[in-house]
Amino acid sequence: MGDIRIGTSGWLYRGWRGVFYPVGLTQRLELGYLSERMNSVEINGSFYSLQRPSSYLRWAEQTPEDFVFAVKGSRFITHMKRLRDGDTLLANFLASGVLALGPKLGPILWQLPPTMRFDPELLTGFFAHLPRSTAQAAEIASRHDHRVDPAHTTADADRPLRHALEIRHPSFVTPEFPELLREHGIALVVADAAGKYPLLEDVTADFVYVRLHGHDELYVSGYTDDGLDMWAEKIRSWARGGDVYVYFDNDAKVMAPRDALALRARVADAIEAG
Repeated sequence: MGDIRIGTSGWLYRGWRGVFYPVGLTQRLELGYLSERMNSVEINGSFYSLQRPSSYLRWAEQTPEDFVFAVKGSRFITHMKRLRDGDTLLANFLASGVLALGPKLGPILWQLPPTMRFDPELLTGFFAHLPRSTAQAAEIASRHDHRVDPAHTTADADRPLRHALEIRHPSFVTPEFPELLREHGIALVVADAAGKYPLLEDVTADFVYVRLHGHDELYVSGYTDDGLDMWAEKIRSWARGGDVYVYFDNDAKVMAPRDALALRARVADAIEAG
């Protein structure tokens, strides 16, 4: 049985205060509160801007020993450069502190923009530059430029580094796409996005990465008991073949932490077995 990680996409949401987070809980204690109830979380601030090594170190210190962070890759690489000419940007992203998470570093998520079409040659070039270990990531990070200061360019140990790709254009719905991912060991993100984007469930790596954005209304709607039962069954099946990471992104009405805890309860025995 693989390791099952269930959490939310991010944790800093004003609307969660007084609903999920207790009244009076200070912001600096929110991650610790969440990490006592879930075993993983997605860092999504890294998508919008480079974070600082001190932030990654603080997040690692605030969470239990067995906690894991998924890190969302920079939008400058995916949305602005659109996977082209991104060597320095990749170095800057990795040098910004990602490796400071140490053993708590989980998969890196790369989310493509809705307008990006399936381009096998472009994807192959991008995959070839991705580090597959923390030692490789540290070597790439050492090539950062002046925009990263201070930088964190060392790894505490050499560990495998995983990557997952989330797509949003219908042109990716072709057998060639999952085959390409399998060739490069990249996980295809299973993304439930209220029907707005393709929902593909091909297993293309030694782990499965799931993002639940809301089944009926994007980022807003919660999941019904039947819906959570369905996802629990899928997770159990995937976990028989490897690790599973699941993150709820339906944060608008505080549904994400509610649904994450409910799904976690449904697979609690499998989590213990892993």
